[in-house]
Amino acid sequence: MEFMKKAFGEIVTVNGAIHNVRDMGEVIFVILRRREGLVQCVLKHSDMEAVEKQIREGACVTVEGVLIEEQRAPQGAEIQVQRITFLSMPAEAMPVPIGKWRLNTSLETKLSLRPVTLRNIRERAKFKIQEGIVRGFRDFLYQEGFTEIRTPKLGARGAEGGSNLFRLDYFGKKAVLAQSPQFYKQMMVGVYDRVFETGPVFRAEKHNTKRHLNEYTSLDFEMGYISGFEDIMTMETGFLKYTMELLQKEYAKELNILGIALPEIREIPRVRFDDAKRLVSEKYNRPIRNPYDLEPEEEHLIGCYFKEEYASDFVFVTHYPSKKRPFYAMDDPEDTTFTLSFDLLFKGMEITTGGQRIHDYKMLMEKIEKRDMTSEGMETYLMAFKYGMPPHGGLGIGLERFTMQLLGEDNVREATMFPRDLNRLEP
Repeated sequence: MEFMKKAFGEIVTVNGAIHNVRDMGEVIFVILRRREGLVQCVLKHSDMEAVEKQIREGACVTVEGVLIEEQRAPQGAEIQVQRITFLSMPAEAMPVPIGKWRLNTSLETKLSLRPVTLRNIRERAKFKIQEGIVRGFRDFLYQEGFTEIRTPKLGARGAEGGSNLFRLDYFGKKAVLAQSPQFYKQMMVGVYDRVFETGPVFRAEKHNTKRHLNEYTSLDFEMGYISGFEDIMTMETGFLKYTMELLQKEYAKELNILGIALPEIREIPRVRFDDAKRLVSEKYNRPIRNPYDLEPEEEHLIGCYFKEEYASDFVFVTHYPSKKRPFYAMDDPEDTTFTLSFDLLFKGMEITTGGQRIHDYKMLMEKIEKRDMTSEGMETYLMAFKYGMPPHGGLGIGLERFTMQLLGEDNVREATMFPRDLNRLEP
């Protein structure tokens, strides 16, 4: 904090919002909330009788007083107030006690009162850590020669296909909200070789679970001239290592507030999809019910297995069945029923999907035909391949899920500033 640069005994002036008030008889402790944290101010009754009745949670003030060393206070210092100026006053009392260490209220209440409940120190710490994740993603990829791009969220068709699209009228034309920036980031590989984007994506799935949102933030990158899909996993491992170091260094205060121990990342273990299903089936005596996809319980058990056997919170599950991957996924030449693709599981939940893409135009058209798809509406996308594309691949990371798992939350909405789900469009 800027005022902390002054010597004890000097006069300081500080702005902030009144976060908490404690009347101790002869003195009143007023805790101010600032962007950097809490500041303790001490007012003597005898000096401040004229303003005592105005002091209430939520008021924005300017405080002037003497900076005093006090190890028991936040920042190890407090301000002995000589003057207080009120900049704004709340019209009503706080609907929830945001000054408490924990908000002992329901998730629905927290979300409905989001502009207020996010003022709680623990609640807002979650999103500072989320900021650090995005910052780590950007900084690491810039360092690796990636170009940041911006792609449209309104389009004529979805990149993933299927029915999970939000459809809307666009000046009399049919349009959809983007499921992902997939087509655009692939096209831009032909321009910049390495690209990334952070932005919202939309899924019109009627899920009402603790892990799904209808709008979430996707951290996407695509890179060209790869020698194999393993290069994508190596790049993501580098991002994770870089980000954990950044969080430890720059966000230690928030980690401490939330009591978060960051995972240690060495080399992330890798296991084939079919082997992963077999391993957990044998170890945990669970029958394989769906040979083409992982059920949430299976993801959880795979996470348990690699935590127990490899002491790793992360595991790459590779070679997903072609049947469950989009048409642009590169099939494994050794067995075309599988793809050169992967998911990254973190503490038993999928947070990343990625892999190598088909870069050859004829091969791409054959895959489209094989799936009885039409290329109508994909002319711009296919143009990039018609005129030559390098071997490439990429991934998308669900930011809110990643944050949820990192913070140890039980519901993805806890890690979403303003969630959009099956029932919520406000605030």
